[in-house]
Amino acid sequence: MIRAAVKSMRPHQWVKNIFVAAPLVFARLVTDAHAATRTLAAFGIFCLLSSTVYLVNDLVDVEKDRAHPVKRNRPIASGALPPAVARALAGILGAVALGSAALLGPSGTFLGTAAAYLALNLLYSLSLKKVAFVDVACLSGSFLLRVVGGAVAIPVAPSGWLLACTLLLSSLLGFGKRAHELRVSGDDARAQRDVLGRYDLVTLRRLMLVLGALTTLTYVAYTQSSHALGVLHVQLLWTVPFVAFGIFRFNWITSRKADPESPTDSMMRDPLFVANLLLYAASVLVLLYVGH
Repeated sequence: MIRAAVKSMRPHQWVKNIFVAAPLVFARLVTDAHAATRTLAAFGIFCLLSSTVYLVNDLVDVEKDRAHPVKRNRPIASGALPPAVARALAGILGAVALGSAALLGPSGTFLGTAAAYLALNLLYSLSLKKVAFVDVACLSGSFLLRVVGGAVAIPVAPSGWLLACTLLLSSLLGFGKRAHELRVSGDDARAQRDVLGRYDLVTLRRLMLVLGALTTLTYVAYTQSSHALGVLHVQLLWTVPFVAFGIFRFNWITSRKADPESPTDSMMRDPLFVANLLLYAASVLVLLYVGH
């Protein structure tokens, strides 16, 4: 049962919480032990919060999951994890996460951000995921709150450019996830997720192209902004090819590969996408920290 409980917590999805570290990196505080420790703590808290949400989501979606070729193997849907145990575990994780957020501070700001993240995702799991476009807005809001949480944990003021790029990129990821699910599920889409019946693949593909272009252009604008050139004094323009390729590769993965679980899993198993991501991270760290 322990293995089933851990599986339901989805530790492989914790990689999404790396957005918490974005303010630390772009504020040039990676080498600051105090800030780095607080960011690590914030990352851990968001991992607990996201696992709480995954458990609640699986409890709500248990019948839908049983109609899915892969999700029916999830512990709650398959019967490996009793619903009563899942509910108790979700309550414990949520309480520990919020209690830790209150201790992290400062002055309840981080707690407020963590609570907003949990509330938004619970509303998503219980009802908002059934409303087309609102569901993706909730997913984008979750990523924004991760970035804000990372900023207030240090604390630094969150960059408007960073928030804009996060909003556009997370919207792209959200619509890409829906396009992937719609393509893989086919005629069974509505049975597996209600909201898929309210989307069509052509519209989603057009949205992804627009959001991909806007994300890239916004990032280019940031590299030429007064903050990047005048405050950080770095030429982040050199990192644009990695951003553009990453967006292209994500669109390709969601339109070609047929992993029925999640495009996130496909991305993290794609050698080109992972290599590009690592090169982007390395180039940003070199430009921001080497010689400064």
